[in-house]
Amino acid sequence: MSASRVAWFKGKLVPEADARVSFRDFGFQVGDGVFDTARTVAHKPFMFEEHIARLYRSLAYVGIDPGLQPAAMLEATLEVLEANLPLIGPDDDYWVTQWISRGVRAEDRLGVDGPATVIIECSPLPLRHRARGMRDGLDVVTPAGIRRTPPEAISPRVKSMSYANLLAGDNEVQRLKPGATSVLLDTRGCLAEGLGSNIFIVHGGEVLTPHERFVLGGLSRQTVMAIAADKGISLREADIDLYDAYSADEAFITSTSWCMVPVRSINTRSIGSGEVPGQVTARLIEGYREKLGGFDFVAQYTRRLEGAN
Repeated sequence: MSASRVAWFKGKLVPEADARVSFRDFGFQVGDGVFDTARTVAHKPFMFEEHIARLYRSLAYVGIDPGLQPAAMLEATLEVLEANLPLIGPDDDYWVTQWISRGVRAEDRLGVDGPATVIIECSPLPLRHRARGMRDGLDVVTPAGIRRTPPEAISPRVKSMSYANLLAGDNEVQRLKPGATSVLLDTRGCLAEGLGSNIFIVHGGEVLTPHERFVLGGLSRQTVMAIAADKGISLREADIDLYDAYSADEAFITSTSWCMVPVRSINTRSIGSGEVPGQVTARLIEGYREKLGGFDFVAQYTRRLEGAN
C-alpha cells in the first residue's frame, strides 16, 4: 500500500485497485449518486468542511443516507489524504473526492440491496496539462446543441454523479475546438456553467456571474464573491447572454482546481483588450492568494512551463 495510492472503501483504507464497485451499483448503472471534491493547498486541506457540508446538502436533495455523519466523513477524508500525501512532490497537490451512490440494486430492481456505496480518494491536480491555460487564458466555447439541465427538471445545485449533460456539451466543444473549455448555455440562452466551473464576466468594473438557481454555486465562486466584497468591487448575479459575453471587458472562470483562471476568448471572440488577466481579474486573483495565506496558485501552474514556449 505504500507504493500506490489508497482509497477509503467499506470502512477502511485499501489500494485503489481494490475499491471495486458492482456493475449492479446504482451509481454505475444510472448515475444515481452524488460527489464533492476539495483540493489541497501546499498539501494542506482547503475548505474541506465547507465541501462536506455541500456534499450533505446534495445527499439530502437526492435522499441518500451515506451511513456516516459529516464529522466521520471528514475524519475518513483526512485519513485518505494523510496516507496519500507522501506519493506527490512538494509542489504538487491533490483533488480529494467523496463518491456516494445509492448502493447495489436489489434483484427485483425496485430497491437497494445493502448500504450506500462510499468511496473517498485522491487524484493529483493536472497542473502541467493546464499550465498554458493559466498563463495565456482559456478559450471558452458554448456548445450549440446541448443546453444545461434546467432547474425545472433537476436542480443544477446538486453535485450529481451524473455528468452526462455537461459531458455531452463538452464533447461537442472538443469536436469543434480541441482543448477549449466548455460553458453551457441554459435553456433561455444565458451563460450557465461548465464541467465543475463557474464563469464570470466584467463590464465597466462590475463583475457579473449567473444566478445560482441555474448553476452549481461553487465554493471557489463563493470565495471570489467574498473577496470582491472585501475589496469593494461590485459583483452581482445576473442573466448573462452572449451579447453581454462578447462585449465584456474581462472574463474568468473559477473552480476547485483552478481557483481562478482568466478567459481570453468566448466562441473565438477575444475578450476586451486581450490583456490576460485583466485589471479587475488581477485584483481578485491577488485577493484569492491572500485567502490562501499567500500561496501562489498561479505560479504553481505556470512553473510547469519553465523552458517551454
